[in-house]
Amino acid sequence: MDTPHNLEEIDQQIQSLNFELTQTTDDHPNMPLLLACLGSTHYERFELQNELDDLEKAIEYRTITLSLTPENDPGVSHLLFDLAIVHGQRSQRLGNQYDIKKAIEYGRASIDLATDGDPTLIYQLLNLGAYHTTQFKNLGQLTDLEDAIQYQSRAAALTPVDHPILPGILNSLGASHTIRFERLGELNDIEQAIEYQNCARAMAPEGHPDLPGVLQNLGAAHGYRFQRLGELNDLEDAIEYQSHALLLTPDGHRNLATTLGNLGSSHCGRFECLGELSDLENAIEYQSRALALTPYGHPLLPGTLTRLGVSHRRRFERLGELSDLESATEYQSRALALTPNGHPDLPIRLTNLGVSHSRRFERMGELNDLDTAIEYQTRALALTSNGHPDLSSRLTNLGASHSIRFTRLGELSDLENAIKYQHRAVILTPDEQPELPSILANLGVCHSARFQRLGELSNLENAIEYQSRAVALTTNGHPALPSRLANLGVSHNDRFELLRELSDLEHAIEYQSHAMALTPEEHPDLPNNLTDLAVSYRDRFQQLNQLDDLEHAINYESCALALTPDGHPDASKRQCNHAATHILYYNLTGDHFHLRHSLTLFRDASQSLSCAPRIKFMVAQTWVKVASIHDPSNCMEAYQTAIDLLPQFIWLGATTNQRYQDLSMTEALAVDAASAAIRCANHSLALEWLEHARCVVWNQSLMLRSPLDELHSADPDLGTRLQAVAAQLHNAASDSRESRALASGSMSPEQVAQEHRRLAKEYNDLLVRIRMLPGLDDFLKPMKAAGLVQAARTGPVVAINCHEDTCDALLIIPGEETVGHVPLPNFSAQKAQEARQTLESSLRSKGVRERGVKIRQEPGHKDDTSSVLATLWHNIVKPILDHLGYMNSDSSALWTRPPRIIRGSPAYIGFTRG
Repeated sequence: MDTPHNLEEIDQQIQSLNFELTQTTDDHPNMPLLLACLGSTHYERFELQNELDDLEKAIEYRTITLSLTPENDPGVSHLLFDLAIVHGQRSQRLGNQYDIKKAIEYGRASIDLATDGDPTLIYQLLNLGAYHTTQFKNLGQLTDLEDAIQYQSRAAALTPVDHPILPGILNSLGASHTIRFERLGELNDIEQAIEYQNCARAMAPEGHPDLPGVLQNLGAAHGYRFQRLGELNDLEDAIEYQSHALLLTPDGHRNLATTLGNLGSSHCGRFECLGELSDLENAIEYQSRALALTPYGHPLLPGTLTRLGVSHRRRFERLGELSDLESATEYQSRALALTPNGHPDLPIRLTNLGVSHSRRFERMGELNDLDTAIEYQTRALALTSNGHPDLSSRLTNLGASHSIRFTRLGELSDLENAIKYQHRAVILTPDEQPELPSILANLGVCHSARFQRLGELSNLENAIEYQSRAVALTTNGHPALPSRLANLGVSHNDRFELLRELSDLEHAIEYQSHAMALTPEEHPDLPNNLTDLAVSYRDRFQQLNQLDDLEHAINYESCALALTPDGHPDASKRQCNHAATHILYYNLTGDHFHLRHSLTLFRDASQSLSCAPRIKFMVAQTWVKVASIHDPSNCMEAYQTAIDLLPQFIWLGATTNQRYQDLSMTEALAVDAASAAIRCANHSLALEWLEHARCVVWNQSLMLRSPLDELHSADPDLGTRLQAVAAQLHNAASDSRESRALASGSMSPEQVAQEHRRLAKEYNDLLVRIRMLPGLDDFLKPMKAAGLVQAARTGPVVAINCHEDTCDALLIIPGEETVGHVPLPNFSAQKAQEARQTLESSLRSKGVRERGVKIRQEPGHKDDTSSVLATLWHNIVKPILDHLGYMNSDSSALWTRPPRIIRGSPAYIGFTRG
């Protein structure tokens, strides 16, 4: 039968064969031949039109043909070969494992039956190698890749040098070595891949049908060698070969999408190396075209989506356009949804999506994004075997996300995890690996953060060592060089602040100036680099008192703020830095413009809606200090802001230990704020602040167990949900995350922590909804003075506020609506501390503070308890009793309780008359 040459002839032949089929009985000896012809003709039409229906019919007719052919028929080998081909094609089209398994089954059977002189044997070996390669991509079993290389090597050995198929065989063999390099990271594999594909290129003249595929794969191999060795000429070769392949690939060709996608990835790689925005634009253009050509359900679709998402994320990192980040997250989420469990590419897709969520947290400040990033990256790491070449990059990405979360939540466990992952990544990364500078830089940032938290010089020395190595290994012109220089400058500045060596400050300014000079004007990192440089100039002004340094600082900070988008999470930190510089300018010049501008900046920074509560609280504390010195009228608003931020800073989503640790940073706030309010004669506000700020963690625990009768009456559904969430939050705070994970049997401590934070967020969201209901605007808020004065029913209640400079008593008298005040000028925080130490010493000497068996009293110890009580009586208790008029009554009818002498917590005394 003549082979048709065009679609019209194929259609006519199929029609003719179908008619003949209707005229032929099932037992007719020509039936197998007729079915075989129909199968081949449908396959030919599939190759022209790419219609799945033709491929289905080709498989159907060839399967029936095989069933009708005796096993000893000499044509069985070719029938098996043909069946393997069509199943292999359907596997490429649908991406299912069933078809590739059948292709391997039929391919092996055909080779077993083929004779050594069979002219189709080399084609059978070549195809079987391709099927094993596909199965490796599906399942990740290394044995499939070994089988692929074995079959392709055998095909190459059997093929004469002048045979036209030899370039295609060498190309496939090289591609398999490239894939094995991706899996094992052995440099010999990529060298062999390039060698085979160069041979194939030399054998394939212009116009050879295999030349585009050879050029594409040769370009990919050079791209991988660039990733391994960092030689820029490899990347240039990759783009050259892939661009040539694209020119030779006509529109409508089935490999066009792959060619476009690979060329786009090479341009993205060159952008990462050189920072040229045109490369990134080319990458997105080519990858977008590839996506448009890839139908839904195609096995290459997830990879195409992933690569396009990476390019959009890179453009976001370069230009800061939020739309790019949203596109990156969307494409990578779609890719992940299309990737089944067990797929070899699942870890890399999890990693990439995790990085995009981490970037979105940095831009938007939503903690859920950061938790999602860590969740995906943790899964990716768990799926990555020891020895995998991508293990170090997955470790450093996960470590970076933990480091970022530490800055948001302040939980030291995040920082320890970050350092653990980054350190392991450094150990696994060879010195010549291009990724090493990035990993060293990340590890340096983690050690810098640990120094800032713990104050240990060894961490700062480690930070400078790792960051210096990272800078030394970063080539001039590399887009990451500015950020690495800037971070090294920050660490030198930190060391200056600790050791006061001026050379560190000079190094900081040198590195940060270099970083700023290398940062393009529209780069989103420029505001950070400007701010860091400004801080160093400000520090040098304070050291050397040269006005030029202060001018530089204020100008750079102004530029940084002007470049910061509205709602950016870092805006508050930049405003705070700028405010601090304006205060220095005010101190120098006395110009009240700088003071007013500084206080406005502090206000805006601490009341931002996008900044992390931890940062806002630190800013508010700085605002309080500045306002207390320079503008006492402004400090009341500053204190109110700081106190209002307490429940966000010490929030229910943290562990109890973390909340108490954060509470230690606020111990003076209540006392200082109340003292300021008392100086302003606002005694009711002083009492409110004392009650609001004292024992925050204990009050939060009580809040979770508060009765909700009023809410149940107003909205039963909200009441039930709040009650359920409160109970879960209470339980979450009661046990350690490790013990809860162990008790669950299925959750990790990380998952337990994320669930805890999710509950805290839901609880706060519910409170916001509830407080919008009529009559519930103060629901579970700290009590106002009007409510606090109701506490005195049977007698006065006194709150004693012991400040560094003064001591005051606030009085609640039964029946009175205002809060009274009694100055206690003869007592102070220092006297309170001395009295406490004396009491504790006396109690220890008597063994009163010991648990278990009471120890014998220490001999020769002088008991000064009576002296302490006398001091408390004359300086605190008696002045209050005098004010109340109790000293005129029978003193035996009085009951008193001495105050707890604890800085940061008000002491309460209740008085009753007999």
